[in-house]
Amino acid sequence: MSTTIAREVLAQEVWEPRHAAHRARLERWTIPHLDRRSRGIKHPVEDFLFEYYPFSVSKLLTWHPGIGVTLTGDVSSFTSPTYVTTDDGVTVDVAPIHKNRGRLDVAIRILEGTQSRPAQLGCFGLHEWAMVYRLQPDQVRHEQLDLRVTPEAIAATVDKVGLRCTHIDAYRFFTEPAMPLNPLTPTRETQPDLEQPGCLHATMDLYKYAMWFQPFVPGELVADTFEVAMRTRELDMRASPYDLGDGVTYPPVAIETTEGRREYAQEQARIMQAAEPNRGLLLEALRRARGTLQV
Repeated sequence: MSTTIAREVLAQEVWEPRHAAHRARLERWTIPHLDRRSRGIKHPVEDFLFEYYPFSVSKLLTWHPGIGVTLTGDVSSFTSPTYVTTDDGVTVDVAPIHKNRGRLDVAIRILEGTQSRPAQLGCFGLHEWAMVYRLQPDQVRHEQLDLRVTPEAIAATVDKVGLRCTHIDAYRFFTEPAMPLNPLTPTRETQPDLEQPGCLHATMDLYKYAMWFQPFVPGELVADTFEVAMRTRELDMRASPYDLGDGVTYPPVAIETTEGRREYAQEQARIMQAAEPNRGLLLEALRRARGTLQV
């Protein structure tokens, strides 16, 4: 049975520009990605979100107003089962939230836990180094890229600086020799207890959670999380041991040096600050979605 919880009404002259702006904003990344994909080319920075997270380009480009909004006018493109018709127009059908209660509760727990903890800014992006720790160049994950430092320099940096990773989806790619060097052993079960706002992967995952709960999250917030995730991935790879090209588009953050680690921590803090309002708004949207379970 369909359920509605509409509280706001948007006329077509209001929602239509938002709909168009959403697509135009994201095509900056989707059009080049689709072009590269058609030619069998991979970009280590700009293709990551499309490949790592299982969301199609079409889903990303689809704008939704979020829970509690009724759209009026020509709403023929907003169809069931995602939307239901009311006396005023169409609104998001919240009935499917019941089927996603477990995932919704987990996401809220993770976001609440992350928001409640102090940031850790001392990992210096060494998770990418731990993923190639004591491997030979032909064994690394990004085989299309050369290393900008030697395997010996990678091992020396990890051994000197140490690993302090809190995120399961980074830790699980560590090499076997690297795993024991991390003080924590992150798991999926402990994720709500370990996630912290300084973590780059936790910031990128805001995009994942926003997309998990489409159409219940407003399209503008989805785009916001995607943009910050792209910025995060850029720092992630700039601080990696990989050679990304001419050093102009993606200048390396040389975390093997004291100056590079200082630069990384500063950029990490800026990204955390950019992600903070997104995390708060996303948590608010998911709590609102959970609230419909009581209606």
